[in-house]
Amino acid sequence: MHTININWSGPILWNELSLLCGPTDYGVYQVYGPGLIYRRVELLYIGVACKQTFGVRIPQHWQFNTSDASQVSIYVGRLMGVKTPENDVWSRDILLAEALLIYTHYPPYNRQKDGIESHAEFPALRVLNWGMYRDLQPEVSGERQAKMTAMVPYGSETYESE
Repeated sequence: MHTININWSGPILWNELSLLCGPTDYGVYQVYGPGLIYRRVELLYIGVACKQTFGVRIPQHWQFNTSDASQVSIYVGRLMGVKTPENDVWSRDILLAEALLIYTHYPPYNRQKDGIESHAEFPALRVLNWGMYRDLQPEVSGERQAKMTAMVPYGSETYESE
């Protein structure tokens, strides 16, 4: 089992993003705002900052259109562990965590909702969310998602008689 731990902080307002440009400001982020239908504040988008810091990536990537920008808030998740891995491993873990979180939570503004289930690491992947993870589940696993799509209710399959 490959476990990725993410420590979430927030809410961070749009005008505070420029402060997130330090050596630890890489990872996964969540955007909350008024939903498309009922206009209540909900999870809208999950994204990554792995080659650029949160302070650089989020403003250039996220074009958020809403009638009430004051309701938009951002939560940033920094990966954590016993030591910082090499950059390629760190980036791979950021991308894997984002993919599993999108697959599990299905935010409306994410387009890439499918595909991770075919990734070789998917069944052995687990993401633990710590801190201010807001509406995310505290733990998500590829094993649970993979098994959920492969299982059928007891009694529904047909058996050949011997």
